[in-house]
Amino acid sequence: MTAEQNNWQADLDLILAAARQAGEVAFGYFGNKPEVWWKNDGRSPVSAADYAANAVLEKVLRTARPDYGWLSEETEDGHDRLSRKTAFVVDPVDGTRAFISGLDTWCVSVAVVHDGLPVAGVLVAPALGEEFLAVKGGVAQRNGQAITVSFPSVVLNIAAPEDVVADLQKNTAQTINRIKHVPSLAYRLAMVADGRIDGTLVRTGSHDWDLAAADLILQCAGGRLVNLDGSPIVYNKPVVSHPSLCAASEATLGGLLNAL
Repeated sequence: MTAEQNNWQADLDLILAAARQAGEVAFGYFGNKPEVWWKNDGRSPVSAADYAANAVLEKVLRTARPDYGWLSEETEDGHDRLSRKTAFVVDPVDGTRAFISGLDTWCVSVAVVHDGLPVAGVLVAPALGEEFLAVKGGVAQRNGQAITVSFPSVVLNIAAPEDVVADLQKNTAQTINRIKHVPSLAYRLAMVADGRIDGTLVRTGSHDWDLAAADLILQCAGGRLVNLDGSPIVYNKPVVSHPSLCAASEATLGGLLNAL
């Protein structure tokens, strides 16, 4: 293991411990009707659990790495992160709508991003009893076991809007099976990483905190999350929202992009 990998492994250990703590705090609110507010002109919910988990993550991580930048969905972005080569990218509760509806598909997402690319990432899903993690140069894991993307098949299980699935079916000889909506984007990408689904289309408007940790987990499992022109995503830029994206195994991705 190189010195750089040792550094990122130490960061992975740190963010996993922090995400577990935040997950425990959030889980204490789960099913207990936490207070909910609306942001982004009433389009996005945020709960007391989001804020409580964010407070845990910010205290633990920024205390441990005061020289790292900070980007979280639930912290006002002061853009100081842009002067830092390395930053934490955090979503305290990815899948807030599911969380407040009592659905268990939500997770704490934490990544370390260096020079615009994720180098350590974890997803902790307390209600499902699942943890996903990866470090640059390593293998992706779920609950301590290595995971890999699916192998190409004549039937592709794809998470995407109905109209997109219909267009895909017109443009490919493979059979496209649309799976039921997964409310947490990070968890949906993890499902691609562990082979439960073959790919997903991400609508315009996702953000760094939705993607960074799951992106690395997917890469280390043999897949990729890319822009529709096939280019990789760069994180910790002034604008943290993204256009439409596609995720799949290396073997499946090219065909999906061509069909799109």
